[in-house]
Amino acid sequence: MPRRFHIETVGCQMNVLDSELVTASLLAAGYEAARNRREADVVLFNTCSVRQHAEDKVYSALGRLKHLKDQHPHKIIAVLGCMAQKDQAGIFKRAPHVDLVVGPGQIGRLPLLLAQVAAARQPLMEVSLGRRAASRAEVEQSFEAYDPIRIVQARQSVHQAMVRVMFGCDKFCTYCIVPSVRGPEQSRPFDEIESEVRQLADQGCVEVTLLGQTVNSYQATAGGRRVGLADLLYRLNSVEGLRRIKFVTNYPRGMGDDLLQAVRDLQKVAPYLHVPAQSGSNAILKRMKRGYAVEEYRQLLERIRATVPGAAVTSDFIVGFCGETEQDFEQTVDLVRFGRFKNSFIFKYSPRAGTKADELFDADVPEDVKRRRNNELLAVQNAISQEENEPFVGRAVEILVEGPSKAAEKQARQGSIVQLTGRTACDRIVVFDGDPSLAGRMLQVEIESANSFTLFARPARRPGTA
Repeated sequence: MPRRFHIETVGCQMNVLDSELVTASLLAAGYEAARNRREADVVLFNTCSVRQHAEDKVYSALGRLKHLKDQHPHKIIAVLGCMAQKDQAGIFKRAPHVDLVVGPGQIGRLPLLLAQVAAARQPLMEVSLGRRAASRAEVEQSFEAYDPIRIVQARQSVHQAMVRVMFGCDKFCTYCIVPSVRGPEQSRPFDEIESEVRQLADQGCVEVTLLGQTVNSYQATAGGRRVGLADLLYRLNSVEGLRRIKFVTNYPRGMGDDLLQAVRDLQKVAPYLHVPAQSGSNAILKRMKRGYAVEEYRQLLERIRATVPGAAVTSDFIVGFCGETEQDFEQTVDLVRFGRFKNSFIFKYSPRAGTKADELFDADVPEDVKRRRNNELLAVQNAISQEENEPFVGRAVEILVEGPSKAAEKQARQGSIVQLTGRTACDRIVVFDGDPSLAGRMLQVEIESANSFTLFARPARRPGTA
């Protein structure tokens, strides 16, 4: 039976967490991690279908593996995640050397599925039901729940972890494939999440990020009553050893006052809110089926500022959506200027087969126009980010030290002073020179300079030192 695996991940934080849980389950089943595809007996791709570029990247990698598979026919190649659920048997047609296709609802059974493939030497596909293939209850059940195995060796960081509080989505924005590939919206039990977070804290984790496609839609039952995300934050705030709690991604209409008050009042909850707007034009928001008007989004920003002064807000925007005019785009620019976001994730519209936008609308904005609008909006946002970062210069702030920066990782292994990276409570990236042993610690630093993306610092001087 194959015993060495290598996993490559494309996409969002949910995929990163899925890959960690896959790694943990394989380690628990007796597998060992391999350094690369060539050394691995099992090569896994955990995939994303939100944009075409993400799928193209995976299919290109699969194509390059055909020669390696010919040389080592017992090597197992598996495609996991959203692309597996979306393309299903189409993956075997495009890449006949793939052995296993597993949707996001079945990854908990991966060790068993790999054993079946190794024994039968036949391709195998395990995916969930389509949203229209059966009743909601049956579709929900086909996205199988499983107890996540949390072990330190599977995480990228001992000190930070992501925790899924819900999965799936019922919003059905016209551009988005997620409701089809991640299934109906389902929240995990309240006590189960708390138990997992306590386990992580016992393992030395000091920061958790709660994940959900629309995390503020979380609803469960505890103590005989309905509870939401704010209730969960109050419960997790009491976990001993935990220092910081974040949550992403939020849906604008789900940002109730109770949630904002929890962010304001709870010491461990980071004053950081990721609330995608997607467009500043009501015409485009309606075509996207986002469920709110730009005026409501602006009112939300004002409520955030009034309730949680100094909170960092980030957003997502899609440029070049079907029918977007120059006037629509300028309204988006206006919203970015009004929002003064810490940063925004800006994407060019990518048509997705199986979405309502692809079915109903013409993708009529030329690629060069999309590119120009993307660059213009990014320039506006970068200028705002620079202006929002400048007031931190000269201030002392507390950061969670995450570890060596990517550029310093090789140097860090030698135990010398290297460039370290960390984040403020409001999620701003800070870099400074220090000992790698500081990773996982809360540290006071003095900000010396800033650009649009980064605060540059030095460790704060202790009282009485020069």
